[in-house]
Amino acid sequence: MSVAAEQIRDQQRSIWDEFSAGWRTWDAEILHWYEPFGDALIRDARLFPEASVLDVASGTGEPGLTAAALVPEGRVVVTDISEGMLRVAAEKAAAAGLERVNTVVSDAGALPFDDNTFDAAFCRFGFMYFPDLPAAAREMVRVARPRARISAAVWSRAPDNPWASLIVGSIAKHAELALPLAEAPGLFRCAALGSMSRLFTEAGLRDVSERKVSTEMVQESPEKYWGFMTDIATTVVMALAKADEESRELIRSDVFQMLGRYEHGGAIRLRSTATIVSGTKP
Repeated sequence: MSVAAEQIRDQQRSIWDEFSAGWRTWDAEILHWYEPFGDALIRDARLFPEASVLDVASGTGEPGLTAAALVPEGRVVVTDISEGMLRVAAEKAAAAGLERVNTVVSDAGALPFDDNTFDAAFCRFGFMYFPDLPAAAREMVRVARPRARISAAVWSRAPDNPWASLIVGSIAKHAELALPLAEAPGLFRCAALGSMSRLFTEAGLRDVSERKVSTEMVQESPEKYWGFMTDIATTVVMALAKADEESRELIRSDVFQMLGRYEHGGAIRLRSTATIVSGTKP
């Protein structure tokens, strides 16, 4: 791993450890919002009762914990670079009585497992933050058994995700912040059409396919949306931290005004769209 990649990895570990408290606070809301994306990965995994399953960059444990109920005679390993996030996952697994779930602190680009270990591997919203995307894809392929299914969810284009682009756009409008490099970790880093399919194909997978899955982030008020995003969205929080107080107030006011366009039936409803990519190990 290059020095730059190591720096990104260490930065990501620090960021997600710091944000683990916010994710714990909002865990129920996040799980409900993310459920369609996790369900899509689990469907593509084609699990069976004895399957050994790997969930990479699992954060607080999903969709790995949901998959555990589908492999009663198998096992699930959930990994993440953040010990703080995995601590929440382990607590949830224990509370649910999931004895066949293990948590492992791990860099996605250097998984600590033998070749041909898992019957399925998936990663929900992790690839956008990995220092070395090809290395992470190759590692998932390496540790999977022949004929295993490997899948990932990444956020699609910004216009298809007003839940994020609304506030990120306002930050760009009111704060003089340097734009991140295209290859730098970020929400829409993997959004380009076909980019994940190429990544999976180059990693050695066959029958690679892509599709879109959409749902809504639902918040009861602009205040609830603001609190949610400033607790769990690393991109937003880090950008706001660099803005002065006047700019932050302008951003907040702008966001609250724009949220009015998305109010339906007494709630804020914001479209959320992911690309699901899947393939099979030969």
